[in-house]
Amino acid sequence: MSTIPSVPATGAAGAPPTRETWEAVFAASLPYEAFLDRHATPEQRSRWGAVHARVALSAEARGLLGGFVRRMPVIVLAGAWCGDCVNQCPIFDHFAAATPTIDLRFLDRDARPDVAAHWKVCGGQRVPVVAFFSEDFAPVLVYGDRTLSAYRAAAAASLGASCPTGLVGPAGDALAAVTGDWLREFERVQLLLRLSARLRQVHGD
Repeated sequence: MSTIPSVPATGAAGAPPTRETWEAVFAASLPYEAFLDRHATPEQRSRWGAVHARVALSAEARGLLGGFVRRMPVIVLAGAWCGDCVNQCPIFDHFAAATPTIDLRFLDRDARPDVAAHWKVCGGQRVPVVAFFSEDFAPVLVYGDRTLSAYRAAAAASLGASCPTGLVGPAGDALAAVTGDWLREFERVQLLLRLSARLRQVHGD
């Protein structure tokens, strides 16, 4: 991974990090397979692979993703050791494979605490966290660490462990529900980008 300048808590005069800073972070982040090559043990890699093989996108979902037209840089803050990442991050790789507009990269949380500090969930550094950007790296949305379906399942199980091991993957219907939850978030960002007055001035549509 190439060297990235440290991301400060705020920029000049208390401003947030610039688009240029986020673009540099994205450029030094890793594609899905490269992320696992660098950060996963063989056992962890096997768990990710098992979930990846079980993700199934419907024809409708593929058609939806195939209709995306705006480039969407996406950085996933993750940990190869994290069960929540095992059970969700392979979904994103399937989305990216269905459309060239999703430019997907992964960043190890513990390797970049300066980045992780910007994407806390409920005051904690949970993973996965997905950061969506416009094509010119204006921040659009940061979403994590579990979807509504996953939290409903956790609540039904009396609020189990906050970060499962990933030793046992989610049931098929649970995986499908989480896939649907994430698909809606990706679609929401794509529609936001399509309807952005600023981007429509650039693209004319």
